[in-house]
Amino acid sequence: MSAFAAPFGLKPLYHPSGIVRPKALDIASGYNTSLFQYTPCALRVDNAGVPANAGLQIYPAVGGPIIGAFMGVEYTPANQRRVYSNFWPANQVATQIVAYYTDDQLITYEIQANGTLAENAIGAQYNITAEVGNAVTGFSTVALDTGSGTPFAGNNLLKVVGLTPGPLNNWGDAFPIVQVQIANHQFTAIRVSF
Repeated sequence: MSAFAAPFGLKPLYHPSGIVRPKALDIASGYNTSLFQYTPCALRVDNAGVPANAGLQIYPAVGGPIIGAFMGVEYTPANQRRVYSNFWPANQVATQIVAYYTDDQLITYEIQANGTLAENAIGAQYNITAEVGNAVTGFSTVALDTGSGTPFAGNNLLKVVGLTPGPLNNWGDAFPIVQVQIANHQFTAIRVSF
């Protein structure tokens, strides 16, 4: 319901092919940041904040371009059974770690706004709120930051392309759920609105 703030992150909605295909990548054992399902994420190669020699990693996006959304993880803790989860707990020590994420520029996502939006928000670009995450449910708590929107901002992360249809979700509501595409994607040039 868009009358209540219940952000759930950047949730993949659809792709022109009809299938959203997550990709797999490693996370280093002991990686010190929690990742929640639908957290906007980016690729990192500089090892900042991750164990040495970790290589290519996904990490929560805190600014700059993003690649997509974190979808979940599987790993094997020491002397335990394999874990399949939508949540990576910070500092988890494990082996055979496989993280899943989206990276296709054509995916349309849905996200809840942290304030009201009118229909003229279509085409405008916005940033996201800071990640807190819910360790109980494993879901992200990122929302679309309505205070960051400007139609011609070349570095804002997400472009609004529509309103998610459904009961009790309308333009002008307190916290509408909108459809977005990544405007500042790591694999492509920044999309500029006109």
